[in-house]
Amino acid sequence: MALPIQYNVRNVFVRWRATVATVLGIALVVAVFVLVQSLAAGLERSSSNTGDPRNVMIVRNGSTAESSSQVTRDQYRVIQYMPEIARDTHDHPLVSGDVLVLVNLPRRDNKGEAHVLVRGVSPRGAELRPQVHLVDGRWFTPGKREMVVSRRLAARFENFEIGQQVKFGTRGLTVAGLTDGANSAFDSEVWMDADECRAMFDRENYSSVLVRVADGASANTLIQRVESDRRLPLRAIQETKYYAAQTMTALPIKILGGFLATMMSIGAVFAAMNTMYASVGARTREIGTLRVLGYRRRTILLSFLIEGAFLSLIGGALGCLLSLPLHGYSTATISLESFSETVFQFRITPALIVEGMVFSVLVGLVGSFLPAMRAARLPVIASLKAV
Repeated sequence: MALPIQYNVRNVFVRWRATVATVLGIALVVAVFVLVQSLAAGLERSSSNTGDPRNVMIVRNGSTAESSSQVTRDQYRVIQYMPEIARDTHDHPLVSGDVLVLVNLPRRDNKGEAHVLVRGVSPRGAELRPQVHLVDGRWFTPGKREMVVSRRLAARFENFEIGQQVKFGTRGLTVAGLTDGANSAFDSEVWMDADECRAMFDRENYSSVLVRVADGASANTLIQRVESDRRLPLRAIQETKYYAAQTMTALPIKILGGFLATMMSIGAVFAAMNTMYASVGARTREIGTLRVLGYRRRTILLSFLIEGAFLSLIGGALGCLLSLPLHGYSTATISLESFSETVFQFRITPALIVEGMVFSVLVGLVGSFLPAMRAARLPVIASLKAV
């Protein structure tokens, strides 16, 4: 027969001091595990949340990112008149030739410097990216050395307030407005006019071309047309798929999270083991009595495993609660694709909470296994004679 669960629950709270210490240790381990994994989830969400399924991005064949790509002006002229490209009410093709440049800028409060990604966009570049909208000021005017800045970047770097001027080498640009990219990769960019960007940074070619097509069938046809045209050593991919693949930065964070969780879980396992050994030592006569009453060794073993799992479950729940206040908190890291400042948010998802709880239970089961084995193997007579 099985011991009632209520028996294990009561025993967890009898030795409350040891229980509190173990619960706090497991809670910290779970909180670190969830928070580090939420960083990776935030980075992945930023990439997967970027782009429009109607858009196709065209880059140099063989390049893995826009920053390492080049599209010549002749190639750009060929692309913009392809029949699959959608047109606006004035019969202009919905095309944007983009230029990507890295600039080094000072952070706020004298916290050093970091690379920022400047994107030069053509007149229809903003129209092709409906995720980005103006929240303050106005859009830049081509030819007037103006730019718009993500408000998340403006909170992290100096001179990004509206009306202020930012020096890029010997030349400067005035901030005309602040944008919001709806938690996408565009929250990490500064935008200006593409031709002005090419002239300012001495770039002859574009980095990429973004085009709008009417539907999915047109997208496939355009991709085939671009990749089969011998004049165009380029490759085309749907914009959403391109950004979904740009998740290299999240991988090291996931590895770091796994490493930290493993190292810290060793300490949590020993804490749980110490608590359960103390519990076995204090309940030797009780265990002997249970054996006399007819409870089998495997029942005693299972009972102590349940007790350890319940103890860890409390710690896991507390750790998840400790991590929740950071959900949505903005931070930044260096992108491994562009080596620029990438702004994103902690994202604590229900799946991460479940992973944290499962992780805590596993820690409890591993930590309570040896004490449970000891309890199950205690000789009945010796147990009853224990003081």
